[in-house]
Amino acid sequence: GGKYTDDTANYRVWHNTDATIGQPGKYLIDTQGKPVYFVDPTINGVLTKDDEGNDLERFEAPKATLMSYIIKGILNQELPWGLVLIGAMIAIMLELTGAPALAFAVGLYLPLSTSAPIFVGGLVRYAVDIYLKRKLAHKDLTEEQIVAETDKSNGVLMASGYIAGGAIAGILIALFSLDNGYLKYLKDFKESFAKWAETNNPFFAGANSDWLGMIPFWILALVLYCVGRELLLSGKRTD
Repeated sequence: GGKYTDDTANYRVWHNTDATIGQPGKYLIDTQGKPVYFVDPTINGVLTKDDEGNDLERFEAPKATLMSYIIKGILNQELPWGLVLIGAMIAIMLELTGAPALAFAVGLYLPLSTSAPIFVGGLVRYAVDIYLKRKLAHKDLTEEQIVAETDKSNGVLMASGYIAGGAIAGILIALFSLDNGYLKYLKDFKESFAKWAETNNPFFAGANSDWLGMIPFWILALVLYCVGRELLLSGKRTD
């Protein structure tokens, strides 16, 4: 972006895999073979500042990062197959003991900032399931039928909406970081709002800044629990 869009020269793509000669990654090199540009994506990028010293906003994608490690390891023949086989054996042992290996693996490779909200969601689901099982106790249902009934609860439907809403919100947040064309107005609005919040909001930065984000998080968790307990948005169901 910026001044680099005026560069009309032709370049070749070079993928550097040797960390001893420079930052591994994708480069654009000129006809003499000299690296001119380092291609750093917005998602899972490594650079935090541009050539002028301005901050660059980067977005994480844990699943894409994991897949990239596997693909790079296979292509570069550097994949630690010993660790892969150990993980496969652990997964087999978990399945034999009745524990879901996939859920264990997801919790293992996701960062704590991502797995902690998932854990809270699991606690909400556990509390709602206790209520629903007590509600269905008078019916002559098998364990599989009870699980099927809990999977159809309003809480599960709302949780699915949370997942879709989170994905859409992530895309919208990314749009606020673009500075091309009309999208530059979104970035300017975000920066002006951030400056206003930094001046007027005592929770914007510092040791207590995370508490402001916890408020809507716990509100969403409470609403999810109430919907699962049919205290909110219950509607009418025919059993």
